[in-house]
Amino acid sequence: MNETCDISFREKANIFSYEYLQCILFIIGLNDDSYLFTKKLCSKLIITSHIMEDFLDFHGAKKNKDWVFYRAISAAIRHLSLACYSQRHTLDRFDFYNFGEQNHSAFKQEALGMLKFLQDALHQAAPVALREAKRLGITIPESGYDLEYFPGIATAGQLEHNIDDAMPQRSQKKNLTRISSQFLELIRDFEQFTFYERYDLETIYKLVPDVINEVTMRSYEMRVHNIQSSFDSYVITTLQSPDTELLSQLRSHFSIVFHILQVLGRLLHFYERHLYDTGFKHVYRNIRLSLSDLIDPDAVLDRAMNYCLYYAGRFLSSGKAVATRVLNDNMESGTIEVGIPKDRGFHSRPSLLVAKIVQHYGGEVKLHVGKDQFDASSVLDIQWAGGKIKKEEIETVVFTGDSRALNDLKILSGVNYGEDHMGKGIPLPRELSYLI
Repeated sequence: MNETCDISFREKANIFSYEYLQCILFIIGLNDDSYLFTKKLCSKLIITSHIMEDFLDFHGAKKNKDWVFYRAISAAIRHLSLACYSQRHTLDRFDFYNFGEQNHSAFKQEALGMLKFLQDALHQAAPVALREAKRLGITIPESGYDLEYFPGIATAGQLEHNIDDAMPQRSQKKNLTRISSQFLELIRDFEQFTFYERYDLETIYKLVPDVINEVTMRSYEMRVHNIQSSFDSYVITTLQSPDTELLSQLRSHFSIVFHILQVLGRLLHFYERHLYDTGFKHVYRNIRLSLSDLIDPDAVLDRAMNYCLYYAGRFLSSGKAVATRVLNDNMESGTIEVGIPKDRGFHSRPSLLVAKIVQHYGGEVKLHVGKDQFDASSVLDIQWAGGKIKKEEIETVVFTGDSRALNDLKILSGVNYGEDHMGKGIPLPRELSYLI
């Protein structure tokens, strides 16, 4: 299908620039430092800059000396606007989130500062975008949008919660077991990025982009998004449900992390694509330097790491206890009796494999030896149990707890906990491939 027409490139550049430049003029005309960008303003910037960027890409602006910077500033404004939208959403929703008794009051103040940082960056970029449009001979609108065109979404009241549907309890428990397990797995994987004292710039330079980069962080963003989407599709919280409070806390944790990671992904993209020295020379180098003069790369890195990554780790850590409780309240429990590892007992390898199985599913599992019980997710606890087993010459033990883990523990015991009589490792069954 041929969608070309007789309108010239320059005429179309005027058409696709018009609403974009109206937003630019609106930002330039703001003279109230207390004004906070609304979601409608951010969304208008996102849409108009995106259309402009697509139009320019279609016509090869990235490879044209006259148009490449207009395209670059449009892309920069789009990604800053995307970050700004997510940040404003976080602020709008924060008072409605439920974190139980945990105190996150310091976060709200920093979140406001983060929004103002993004606004300031857009304020710096807007006049440059306008100047480039004038240089290229693009028609400039007579005025920007009126302030009333960009209202906030908040009002004085909330609609009544008057839908009280229910889901079969068995289905609800199954879904919550799966979702909380996935969240706990994500928390474990993200622990490598968690830190508790803010990084200095020298440390940040060592981490970005070699260790922490857009690709890695966006993969976690997508995982959190999938968990939240699954929760919203398959979990129903009713007015009379005894676990409404707990489920509200669970969703609050992965929701706020999702939006923080959205901002982080946009900032890392902006830094890596537009501010980071990747070795280009001449035109692209000059574009990078021009953008760096507008928006301080060090400030972008600091906000990405010491706000976004820092608080993503904090909220994931505080959500761990909530997710564990949801999992233990909803998982299917069971009991199995199995033999101990032959010849060498619960030394390092069998203890580690047992603990990894339990940790993989996240639910509570206990190892019972006589009247004593041990935490089956702890290698040290299992080895303590091993000492008692050897001393009392016990041949079988009992595991109780998460039935998913128990099924795999039964498979593991069937291959003598992954080792031969000499204590050497042997291949594990396919069902346990996640242990390798």
